[in-house]
Amino acid sequence: MVNTTRLQTILANSPVGDVLPAIAQLNLPDWWLAGGAVRNTVWRSLFGENCQLIINDFDIAFFNYQGDAKATPQEYRSQELAAKTTLTNQFPEYKFDIKNQASFARWRSGRRSYNSTEEGVADWLHTATAVGVRLNTQGEWHFFTPYGLDDLFDGIIRPTPAHTNNPDAEKKADSFLQKCSNLRKVG
Repeated sequence: MVNTTRLQTILANSPVGDVLPAIAQLNLPDWWLAGGAVRNTVWRSLFGENCQLIINDFDIAFFNYQGDAKATPQEYRSQELAAKTTLTNQFPEYKFDIKNQASFARWRSGRRSYNSTEEGVADWLHTATAVGVRLNTQGEWHFFTPYGLDDLFDGIIRPTPAHTNNPDAEKKADSFLQKCSNLRKVG
């Protein structure tokens, strides 16, 4: 509970806090903002100017199964594109990457299908990246932290269990270290 309060305080006073209410207004099913926007905001807050990791984009994951195994990737992508257009019009200075986790395996070869947004986010490369945040309709903050928040707050880059031997996770970890020498690579 203490770490989620700390996380909320950091994010509320950042671009994440500005954009989060607009994401909530999209009413995407089972959505989470996760990834680099959350991770980099925290690490920049903790390590200051020594950490050159910035928000490159806002990764928004949601889950909307179309109920048709024959649905095309384009049919799944229409909701993503509409949400991206809305947010880009509101915040032209930011980039948005919005992905329906129900269709992920349809357009990303070699990836397995997910049964929920949470399953998709938990499968991201690193534990500090697999942290989700959202607002409910009353504006209350909610968090999805399948691996806890210790790695995020301790500046640890650790692959999630599915990616312990993944060269992409290793390469990404090295790129984080190049921009933020305060981080530590584990596992």
